[in-house]
Amino acid sequence: MSQHDLSVQLYTVRNALAEDFDGTLERIAGFGYTQVEPFQFVNFLDGLGALAKHGLTAPTAHVGLLAGDQDEIFGAAEQLGIGTVIEPAVREPQWQGADAIREVAAQLNAAAEKAAEHGLRVGYHNHWWELQSTVEGRHGLEVLADHLAPEVVLEVDTYWANAGGADVPALLGRLGDRVVALHVKDGDGSLDTKKQVAVGSGTLPVWDYIAAGPENALRVVELDDSAGDLLDAVRDSRTYLLAGQGA
Repeated sequence: MSQHDLSVQLYTVRNALAEDFDGTLERIAGFGYTQVEPFQFVNFLDGLGALAKHGLTAPTAHVGLLAGDQDEIFGAAEQLGIGTVIEPAVREPQWQGADAIREVAAQLNAAAEKAAEHGLRVGYHNHWWELQSTVEGRHGLEVLADHLAPEVVLEVDTYWANAGGADVPALLGRLGDRVVALHVKDGDGSLDTKKQVAVGSGTLPVWDYIAAGPENALRVVELDDSAGDLLDAVRDSRTYLLAGQGA
């Protein structure tokens, strides 16, 4: 794995950003990261305008796309050089049946049509509930994929897919090249986000997950939370992944 395969979800360091946005970007760049994945980026345009100063780019980003002002969102994405705008979460009630899942797909497809006018693409990021949900014996996330337009992509959060009960390598194999990015995180595999740790310090078979994803998928380091220092975890995750331990 090279550094060009790696990014980091800025939600991980949201508290540090709130205290010192530019200084936190500087620290992330100092760890050796060249790519980041912003969250709710329309709220942080001024701070994110300094990405280039720190040698950082943002090929992907999270934002509440389906409930937001898509014209504003896509305009901001263009301004920041973001290529793929990812819906971070459609909540659990929408995953309880095929009709509701098809409606989610229809909304993503419509957003993708508008995104294409700006030269952008749309993606979806899972939590655990899309995998806990089953429709006729299949994970809700896979049912969603069946109804997505070809240009809509997936960012599979490997930790949450595992927590939702999926065989993650098998899931990635079935989803195939629609997966353009993986959230790589570690911990004890539970829903307790405080138990998440630097990649390589937990119990998840992260290398199995990475190997099962498309070779060119972006690997995005993320911790939703941790009992430890999150900036240290971001640094240590990169060190571990680039060392290729366990690969």
